[in-house]
Amino acid sequence: MRRSPLLCAALVVAGVGVASASGADTTTTTTSTTTPITTTAPAHHRVAALTGLPDPTAVTKRRSALTIKMDNTPQAHPQIGVNEADVVYEEIVEGGITRLAAIFNSNLPTVVGPVRSVRRTDREIVFPIGGIFAFSGGAQYAVASIETAPVKLFDQSNAGAAMFRDAKRPPPHNLFANAVALMKMGGKVHTPPALFSYISRSKPAIGAPVGSFTVNFEAGYAVSYQWDAAIHRWLRSIFGAPDREANGVRVTPANVVVMSVNYIGGVGVEGSYAQLVGSGPVEIFSDGRLQKGKWFRSKIRLKTAYRTASGKVINLRPGQTFVELLATGETVSVSAP
Repeated sequence: MRRSPLLCAALVVAGVGVASASGADTTTTTTSTTTPITTTAPAHHRVAALTGLPDPTAVTKRRSALTIKMDNTPQAHPQIGVNEADVVYEEIVEGGITRLAAIFNSNLPTVVGPVRSVRRTDREIVFPIGGIFAFSGGAQYAVASIETAPVKLFDQSNAGAAMFRDAKRPPPHNLFANAVALMKMGGKVHTPPALFSYISRSKPAIGAPVGSFTVNFEAGYAVSYQWDAAIHRWLRSIFGAPDREANGVRVTPANVVVMSVNYIGGVGVEGSYAQLVGSGPVEIFSDGRLQKGKWFRSKIRLKTAYRTASGKVINLRPGQTFVELLATGETVSVSAP
């Protein structure tokens, strides 16, 4: 693996550079990640498929989805680049710890990480969107699994300078990726489909009001969200503290989708995976409210549908979405405003 220590340190110190959905792939320093976007483009304007936010230059239509596997242990925090992802899946791996699969399309940070290894659940996640998948390596069975998905794979063996180590962090929690470089190496563009349905800010909120809630992952990985009406986002906490990136900015998704799923092989058992084809309960937190229903996915190549008990599509507000892959039997604790 080729790397430039001086370049790596400079990138990490400088913060997260992004190429945004509003322009070309240029690098800038992120300084206002949590500024709320409360307007929605009129119907005749273009929107980004994975966020529902305005994309007037249609840059997201000229990019594939880029999924980067991220470390989520205490040693990996603070992370870099999570706020720039369109969609983030949180999955259970061995020992009950969680890892993130962060999907980029609207924004391309020049530093994302720490990057960690692939798991079998990742095949279930990326199959409907295709594109590019970046990871640090993995067990043979997990690598063999992701090789069957319609994605171009990059790890330390073939990413070149697009992956690098930060000497200021201890291994293995010090591998980072450059999303701009990976996207340029990704080959033929596979534009991702919309994973969710959205409604504009002008439409009334639906569901029971919620002040905060906790997704009770076991093994010490529970995550909490508190509604902030001023910015129309959920303030995320983990390990008993606000979840902040290396630049100090709080992680604040617009939507949180909690899917109750079966982990084939056992929860936290090495080699197990989340069964994402089928159906199960779902709790969707959006606009400071909760809607309950069911998720449905009939084939691995198709995206997941979210519907109420009466069969109506559950809509989200435009913006970043976290998808929590909670094991069947684990719970969500909800507090009123």
